[in-house]
Amino acid sequence: MSVRVFATPGELLGAVGETFGPTEWVAIEQDRIDQFAQATDDHQWIHVDPAKAKDGPFGGTIAHGYLTMSLVNRFLPEMIDVQGISMGVNVGVDRLRFMNPVRSGSRIRGVGELVKAEEMKGGIQSVVRVTIEIEGVEKPACVVDTISRYFPA
Repeated sequence: MSVRVFATPGELLGAVGETFGPTEWVAIEQDRIDQFAQATDDHQWIHVDPAKAKDGPFGGTIAHGYLTMSLVNRFLPEMIDVQGISMGVNVGVDRLRFMNPVRSGSRIRGVGELVKAEEMKGGIQSVVRVTIEIEGVEKPACVVDTISRYFPA
């Protein structure tokens, strides 16, 4: 794993089209899925009932889509490091797509691409498209455009 370091937010402007990652693999075990269900009050059987899910459409439990997407917050710092800032702010996401379920016991990782960077009042706003891959599976779990703002020091 190699983190792409930007010495200043302004360097993002010349890096559109660059790819980042992949990150380290992260195991998605039933314990993590259960904790997410507890935190979000989403206890649908497809996520939390291994016995029932065994006979379901995926042959076992799967991670919540939003659990998968939330791990982007872990993956981004493993891909890029914007330095020379007073602060960085997560603005949100665009174009979120859940493309393939993440089965309990599988591993996922992130791969990124800087698809947009532009000056805005007081800083730089970037859009990094993160593709969350499932180990051994061709079709990704999730693709999401993350929006961040960086304010120079």
